[in-house]
Amino acid sequence: MGRRFRHLHRYREIASAFVRYGFGYLVKDLGLAEVVPYRTFWNGQRKGVDKKSLGIRIRLFLEELGPTFVKLGQLAGSRSDLLPGHIVAELRSLQDDVPAFPFSEAARIVETELGDKLEVLFSEFEERPIAAASIGQVHLAVLSSGESVAVKVQRPNIRTIVETDLEILAELAAMAERRLEWAKRYRIREMADELGRALLAELDYGKERRNAEKFAVLGASIPYLHIPAVYSERSTGRILTMERVDGIKLSDKEALQAAGHSPAEIADRFVSIILHQVLFDGFFHADPHPGNALVLEDGRIALLDFGMVGKLSTTMKLYFSSLVIALRGQSTEGVIRAISRLGLIPDNIDQSSLHADVDELRELYYGVPLSQISLGDSIRRLMDVARKHDIRIPSEMTLLGKALLTTEGVASGLDPSFSILKVAEPFGRRLLKYKVNPVRAIKRAGTKLPEIADWLWDAPGKLKELMTLAKQGKIKLELTVPETEAFMKKLDRIGNRLSISIVLLAFSILMVGLIVGSSINSESSITIGRFPAIEIGFAVAGTMLLWLLYSIFRSGR
Repeated sequence: MGRRFRHLHRYREIASAFVRYGFGYLVKDLGLAEVVPYRTFWNGQRKGVDKKSLGIRIRLFLEELGPTFVKLGQLAGSRSDLLPGHIVAELRSLQDDVPAFPFSEAARIVETELGDKLEVLFSEFEERPIAAASIGQVHLAVLSSGESVAVKVQRPNIRTIVETDLEILAELAAMAERRLEWAKRYRIREMADELGRALLAELDYGKERRNAEKFAVLGASIPYLHIPAVYSERSTGRILTMERVDGIKLSDKEALQAAGHSPAEIADRFVSIILHQVLFDGFFHADPHPGNALVLEDGRIALLDFGMVGKLSTTMKLYFSSLVIALRGQSTEGVIRAISRLGLIPDNIDQSSLHADVDELRELYYGVPLSQISLGDSIRRLMDVARKHDIRIPSEMTLLGKALLTTEGVASGLDPSFSILKVAEPFGRRLLKYKVNPVRAIKRAGTKLPEIADWLWDAPGKLKELMTLAKQGKIKLELTVPETEAFMKKLDRIGNRLSISIVLLAFSILMVGLIVGSSINSESSITIGRFPAIEIGFAVAGTMLLWLLYSIFRSGR
């Protein structure tokens, strides 16, 4: 309640927008009418929204409320696992073009952030920005040392505006989940928190600078990739100075051909760059639209704008490669297995229904030429299936789906016959070969040995603690009568194996003592009667070990 009164004016603007775009019922449902009287937010006509679809009305609503809501809408456009497809499509078309703020403000921010006069910091600084967006704008400049650069300057007070809107949005999401069943089902509060964190990360130009530097290091092995250099001494959390890059946009096919570039080859290079980042680096450009990539004169592709990046762990990379191969082979079981590993499947899921939905998806692509199969669209449809069955997919995977869909759209614009799935499959197979590489498996096993040794060392103590708790009645087991006999048999087998293991360990220690004693007294061997003790000991120990291994393997566990 305190937040609502503190930002009463902004709440009135939001409530008015709700009414104008056909969402007036939410004002009452969310309890806003208690704070903002109905007559105060009825401002103007509904602009004929009755004839517009739900997705269009949501897009117009967000555009009217300004930078924070536009950016949140764009970020939400990547969450096809949480939102219906027709809404996601509209959110992806949200416009981020806003008027530039005055040069005097830009100069003031640059001088405040970098601590010196503009003419000292730069020998040239163009007043008119070459691009303006909701968070900042870009000016071309020249350093005093002669390098041509592009300077991104954050909008004045944008952080305060964003933080205020996010505070209001969090309050609205909490109210929605308390009052509306559909809001709870779609996890509105969780979505708002996640999108808010992503937006605040974009406000930190220092983070974008570090992302660019990391891309430069990871992409050094790709000959046709160029990452613009960052000038750290001319960058802060609100200022980002990077190497100026001149080239042709990927969307300008005619210009590429006129410059002597093959659109098909450029498409292949662009897709290979993104797939390399996804499947090998695990650190990828999450917004690879045509405006964020330029083709240089020598044919290299320069990536720009590193505010939105995605990260995949080694495990996630392997599971995604399995998904790509399963999609390529149209394997229902393989797709379900990959989804189960990528997401959190609820205990009460209807497996037969899930299997039927994936089968239906597979039928869409059965017999279809590889060149006509869209990897991005396949993943989007899988996200729809996941949402239907309440399978929670990590946000990294949904961000990846958006990036691949964008990448595929760019490649198709350059070469209509291009197949991203055909390019992606070899990457996936290389990753799986890496997974099953015996040398790597041995190394991984070696790193686990200390942990296994610690567990074996602690096992007797833990077993003693368990038995003590059982005697004290602090451990309760609920077993049905038919299960009791089977359980006791298994317990007996475990006890027998543990006893054999302990005896074998003790016997081994005794044998070590005999060997050491024999080595000290090398003149005579240790015997039992007329038989050599050490050889007998080895035979007994070997027999016990073979029996133990046989019983373990025979149990299948």
